Amino acid sequence: MDISLFDFDLPEELIAQSPSPERDHSRLLVVNRASHTYEDKYFYDIVDYLHEGDVLVRNNTKVLPSRLLGIKEETGAKIELLLLNQVEGEEDVWECLTKPAKSIKVGTRVNFGEGKLIGECTKVLDEGIRHIKFTYQGIFMEVLEELGKMPLPPYIKKQLVGNDRYQTVYATVPGSAAAPTAGFHFTEELFDKLKAKGVIVVDITLRIGLGTFRPVKVQNVEDHVMHSEEYEISTEAADIINLAKKEGRRIIAIGTTSVRTLEANYTKYGKITPTRESTDIFITPGYEYKVIDALITNFHLPKSTLIMLVSAFAGREFTLECYKHAIKEKYRFFSFGDACFFI
Repeated sequence: MDISLFDFDLPEELIAQSPSPERDHSRLLVVNRASHTYEDKYFYDIVDYLHEGDVLVRNNTKVLPSRLLGIKEETGAKIELLLLNQVEGEEDVWECLTKPAKSIKVGTRVNFGEGKLIGECTKVLDEGIRHIKFTYQGIFMEVLEELGKMPLPPYIKKQLVGNDRYQTVYATVPGSAAAPTAGFHFTEELFDKLKAKGVIVVDITLRIGLGTFRPVKVQNVEDHVMHSEEYEISTEAADIINLAKKEGRRIIAIGTTSVRTLEANYTKYGKITPTRESTDIFITPGYEYKVIDALITNFHLPKSTLIMLVSAFAGREFTLECYKHAIKEKYRFFSFGDACFFI
């Protein structure tokens, strides 16, 4: 498949630069795949489209405020680090994306927060990646919460005033470099309404990596190498989902990360199986969905792996038709934008 099949023209002013003032007051395009119709709603209307016995699956990952701005001790030059992963077996050593990378060599020290945190390069890797050993007083995650900023996608030009709006209200498991943004629209009150209606809410975890920001650069979609991400499914979650499948009840995924977790697990094991492992599943048109019956998601970038995943679920031409309608009606796009519900 040619990458141009997933392209569309998006006016820059429709790229949301800040979240909706109220999470559940963002707009919602409800898309019916069977009838090829769609309705313009608000996100709080989603309660009307979920029913007793539905299983709503959400990714409870929490984004680390992993963007650090510091000063190179030798020269006073400004340095930016993006923490990616803690290096296994090495205490307080993190794999970091550095900028400007050429000035970070083994032994380089960077000062953050007037000495509250010191980073020293211990290893140089390719593509701007460095191993950085941190020294600090107290608890590392508390220092990071104080000094770190959210690693916003490159198309968002404004820095958030606070970090909480780049988290879902149910974020509990730290470790992601990006947020499962489809979940931004939910509030605790909305979940209370859904549960009162008999909707079952299930948590799974997929730690979203930096690769989620990387564009598809190949002409032929099949040549794209998908990034790998760690996920975890509990026994309780697996049992609830498997029973719902057996009884013919709907499995509804909040976001593409929940989709990838469920579909990767089922494809490998033939049922939802408790595990903690990694997946690099790449879902494109032609893929036969095995788990989900409906999908809540935001509007995605042209030529991205995410619009390919949605196209595999709703059909490429119909997905692009829905996007054309959203552009005409001035929906807000991408991470802080509005949502669609494919049923």
